[in-house]
Amino acid sequence: MITGILLAAGKSSRFGNHKLLHPLPNGNPIGVTAAQNLLAVLPNSIAIVRPGDQLLTNQLAATGIRIVVNEHAGSGMGSSLACGISTTSTAKGWIIALADMPFIQTSSILAVATVMKNKETIAVPSHLGKQGHPVGFGKGYQSQLSQLCGDRGARRIIQQNRKQVRIVEVDDPGILTDIDSPLGLPRHLSHPDNQEPENCKPA
Repeated sequence: MITGILLAAGKSSRFGNHKLLHPLPNGNPIGVTAAQNLLAVLPNSIAIVRPGDQLLTNQLAATGIRIVVNEHAGSGMGSSLACGISTTSTAKGWIIALADMPFIQTSSILAVATVMKNKETIAVPSHLGKQGHPVGFGKGYQSQLSQLCGDRGARRIIQQNRKQVRIVEVDDPGILTDIDSPLGLPRHLSHPDNQEPENCKPA
């Protein structure tokens, strides 16, 4: 099965307070909404959190997502991604999602999962010609992903394997929308629904 990895171990330094606990217009916290969207398609998803972030851990755990604490989260996103891959080493592939992107539609996550047919596939969603998140990686990239460190994410792996990249066109601006500051929130309405669309079945 494909496993979802929600990266939720950032420090929210630009936001000013705990970004992932900040409520959206519908009252649901940013990070919780992102977790719920990922779980709707990938029920065996995990969330990577930093040590001591108990309030976020509790709220994410309440969604049913499995919590993994990255003891080295302070070194950057690459470390958290590697931690997630190592923790789920038996997965057939991974979809990597960011916890500060709560507006991604579940149909977009499903679209990425659907094209991951073999271990060499990298699936990248695109909206109006712009590539976004979440990104899917087949089993063949396990070694490279598990060796990431510091703040270096998986972009280099994508660049080095362009021939294996499948671009997935979606009608979803949410794949491009992350939240960096409270000023960014008023520009966005609440997520249309946190419910799984009728044609969206767990991968």
